[in-house]
Amino acid sequence: MKTDIVIVGCGVGGLYCALQLPKDKNIVVITKDRAEHSDSFLAQGGICVLRDESDYDSYFEDTMRAGHYENNKKSVDIMIRSSPDVIADLVGYGVEFERQNGEFVYTREGAHSNPRILFHEDETGKEITSRLLDAAKSRENITILEYRTMVDIICRNGQCEGIICHDADGNYFPIFAHYTVLATGGIGGLYAHSTNYRHLTGDSLAVALRHGIALKDIDYIQIHPTTLYTEKKGRKFLISESVRGEGAHLHNDKGERFVDELLPRDVVTEAIYDEMEKTDAEHVWLSMLPIPEQEIKGHFPNIYKHCLDEGYDVTRESIPVVPSQHYYMGGIDVSEYSKTSMDRLYAVGETACNGVHGKNRLASNSLLESLVFAGRAARDIGENYNPLPEPQEIDIDAAAYRNYPEEYKKLVLEAIEKEKNRK
Repeated sequence: MKTDIVIVGCGVGGLYCALQLPKDKNIVVITKDRAEHSDSFLAQGGICVLRDESDYDSYFEDTMRAGHYENNKKSVDIMIRSSPDVIADLVGYGVEFERQNGEFVYTREGAHSNPRILFHEDETGKEITSRLLDAAKSRENITILEYRTMVDIICRNGQCEGIICHDADGNYFPIFAHYTVLATGGIGGLYAHSTNYRHLTGDSLAVALRHGIALKDIDYIQIHPTTLYTEKKGRKFLISESVRGEGAHLHNDKGERFVDELLPRDVVTEAIYDEMEKTDAEHVWLSMLPIPEQEIKGHFPNIYKHCLDEGYDVTRESIPVVPSQHYYMGGIDVSEYSKTSMDRLYAVGETACNGVHGKNRLASNSLLESLVFAGRAARDIGENYNPLPEPQEIDIDAAAYRNYPEEYKKLVLEAIEKEKNRK
């Protein structure tokens, strides 16, 4: 298969990049599972935006403080300054954010000084990603291939010339491309307890390690403080940060509050772990009772329904919560235009690290960061487009990938552990 640009992954980063690329370029987007099975669909809380210039300093400081001041200041500035245009673009794609009397409604989450988060009920990620997916499907120049798994990139003369992937039947084939964008999401599939889909196993990181592509802060892994405690196996259900932003309390078995619920996620997580150890408990409790019942059902209908299905009525009782792996701040080292250390190879979204998040991500910056820098990747490719010569055919040794994905998982986990030890 030959195309102009191949994008690996169809979350908000991959889809927005595809939509921002020139319409005269042929684009192939592959995804490991169903197109709807990206973590972008799971984002509950919302998406940050710079409301006006008076909030810039506060927004910048909130992002830096949450990231323990290890953030790339230039990347943070780019993200914040770009946010109004991205929101306007999303509205143009049909995204419906909460409004009152025609004006946007803003909510607040932990570690935010001011309300600056736009939302759609408690399924903001689904609203945004589904609209982008519909738009991508309507474009004649964009082809989306489901159940295709990247196992390698085609690297010749120090540059990327596409990818090697396999289909659901295990048939291996190359996709030659003048430019390649990695948007494969996070690493939750490497962990027993995670809010991520199980098929997100850090494949791009493994490929980068195999080819000596620069990585950054790969040991920076965010644990979300509040996922619904259950003994069932599989992906953990997230209880959005917005719930605490709207007034929910954390308490122990005695009903005692033990932490300021609006502190950054890593601080709240540590407090929960300390409380669990101190009281020999398997979880703590989250009470949404301080939030009016009408607001719970209106703002958090998905959380309300899911908890009800699990036997908890959040309008009448507290729910058990426990921290779980949630987000990846590290990844493939990229420039402010999402370029990797390999020519013709870009990375966007959770699989990339441009330094915006530092050591810990501020709530609701993930969707925004992915969109902003995916758009910048698309513009950089479009403005500097230079086609490769006609590709030479390659022989694929399927046996070389026989131990995928276990070999790749091991490679990534070992690299993360090594980086932890180094630091």
